[in-house]
Amino acid sequence: MTPELTALTLAALLQVLQFCAYSVAANLQVGPKTAMGPRDTPVQLTGIAGRLQRALNNHFEGLILFTIAVTVTTLSDQSTPFTAACAHAYLIARVAYVPAYAFGLTPWRSIIWVVGFGATVLMLLAALV
Repeated sequence: MTPELTALTLAALLQVLQFCAYSVAANLQVGPKTAMGPRDTPVQLTGIAGRLQRALNNHFEGLILFTIAVTVTTLSDQSTPFTAACAHAYLIARVAYVPAYAFGLTPWRSIIWVVGFGATVLMLLAALV
C-alpha cells in the first residue's frame, strides 16, 4: 500500500471517530428520545456538539478532494516522497482540526484547515506535472 493510500485509510478511520464523538455529544445534548426519533423537525445542536457536527461535515468535504488526489496519484503511479509528505500533512492537519474546531481555537482552526487543503492541492498539482 502506498503512503498516500495509508493516509487515506487513516483519514477514513478518523472520520469514523469523528462520527462517534459527534454522536455521543449530540445524544448527550438532545437526549436519546430525540436522537432516535424521526427528526421531522430539524435539531439545532449548539456548543461542542454543534462544532463536532460541523467539523465532521467539513471532513466529508475535504475527504472528497483528498480521495481524488490519492486516487490520481496512486493510479498514475506517481507516488513520490513529496506526495507522501502531502498526504501525511493532510492527515495531521485533519487530526488537529477536530479539537481546534471543537474548542473554538481561532485562528488556529482556519490555519490548520489551510494546511490540509493546501496539501491536497499540492498533491493534485504534483499529479499533473
